[in-house]
Amino acid sequence: MENIEDFQFPHTFVLLGASGDLAKKKIYPTIWYLYRDNLLPKNTKFIGYARTKQTIQEVREKSKKYMKIRPGDESKLEEFWDCNDYIAGSYDKRIDYELLNQHISKYEKGLVANRIFYLAVPPTVFQDVTVNIKNACISIKGYTRVIIEKPFGRDDVSSEALSNHLACLFREEQLYRIDHYLGKEMVQNLMTIRFANQIFSPSWNRENIASVLISFKEPFGTEGRGGYFDDFGMVRDVMQNHLLQILSLVAMEKPVTLNPNDIRDEKVKVLRHIKPIELNDILVGQYVGNPNGQGEEKLGYLDDPTVPKDSVTPTYAVAALYINNARWEGVPFILRCGKALNERKAEVRVQYKDVPGDIFEGHTKRNELVVRVQPGEALYLKLMCKSPGMKFDLMETELDLTYSMRYKETDVPDAYERLILDVFTGSQMHFVRNDELKEAWRIFTPVLKQLEEQQVKPIPYVYGSRGPPEADSKLAEYDFKYSGSYKWQKPTMS
Repeated sequence: MENIEDFQFPHTFVLLGASGDLAKKKIYPTIWYLYRDNLLPKNTKFIGYARTKQTIQEVREKSKKYMKIRPGDESKLEEFWDCNDYIAGSYDKRIDYELLNQHISKYEKGLVANRIFYLAVPPTVFQDVTVNIKNACISIKGYTRVIIEKPFGRDDVSSEALSNHLACLFREEQLYRIDHYLGKEMVQNLMTIRFANQIFSPSWNRENIASVLISFKEPFGTEGRGGYFDDFGMVRDVMQNHLLQILSLVAMEKPVTLNPNDIRDEKVKVLRHIKPIELNDILVGQYVGNPNGQGEEKLGYLDDPTVPKDSVTPTYAVAALYINNARWEGVPFILRCGKALNERKAEVRVQYKDVPGDIFEGHTKRNELVVRVQPGEALYLKLMCKSPGMKFDLMETELDLTYSMRYKETDVPDAYERLILDVFTGSQMHFVRNDELKEAWRIFTPVLKQLEEQQVKPIPYVYGSRGPPEADSKLAEYDFKYSGSYKWQKPTMS
């Protein structure tokens, strides 16, 4: 890992794909926040590179509405944009990268200078871009680090080809495969909750836990990006990466130390215990328009003009995985994700078994530990309690840690801020290692192939609903009890 003293040397952050959506919505705002809060090396230069011919002023205009500017930040913002350049060039011609290299070199005074390349480019140009960086833009007098955005392939074969291609060009410690879910506050907190609290450790096993549900819900559809989405579908887009990464943190054994490779070793180990998903352990859905909805809600997935009319690409999926080891054998880990649902939510729900020897005549509900990733970070434990008053009735309540209430003064950083800063400091803890990726595709590729080859028709569900009604009975099959009788109340600020 780089020492903070190394921050005195020049650093260049090159954003390839600087004219794209990701750049203006996420990357430019993120590097601005890191710059504003003085978290980056003093001598950092930012260079945008893409095919589009535009000026840095135009880049600034496009990013403007996504960048939060606090009162008093104006002069710092001018400073930030003064550190930015933009160069137009092709992705496949070496000469353009040689010109880019000359441009970067102008700012690299002194004996040491480091370079970071962020690849926010389409998968189609990925190979050209990486080869040209290697051939023309590697730092001669410092480190070179390359940040890669998903998709990391479509299946085990394409992912392996991509990994082999990268391995020919860069060492594993130079590669930072970004999964922004690993930068989220509550995902990072999972390790602390598990390994710094004796209260959870003894019960974190098959004797006490009935099932684990890891959910990701979005309240909007494809929003005109159906063509891109149709190539991948919900399983590849969310389940195989974000949700499986969370699963590995929930289920892994305690690492030897907090060293990034020790942590990643344990994540790989738990993934190796998972058998590939069976077709009968997955349910897929596709949203249809809501006739009573407003605007986009009236449109189904197949109404998107960029989507083939006979598409069987899932916009919703529930899958159960089993970990064949001493701690978890027989416990279903249920991954659930979907678009055009009733709410925006990402959470882990660890559901404990029913109380044995029940003396309350079936009035008890299961305990649940809920880790809310978004929106509004929270950690709460659902438990049974006597209702206040003269009657001896049971009620569900929770021990609640809602971040916005408990840590009012603290601004939780965005996932991208944390991860990009990690690249500058050289910490790979929250990035996906090659062998993790290989295991993830081993688990998912067979069922993805079956869904596509057998043209499995997704179950329709209405835009704005909880998903296909059949999903609830699927959850029940895997010993997850959804009673619907209790709704966590987000505390209101006093």
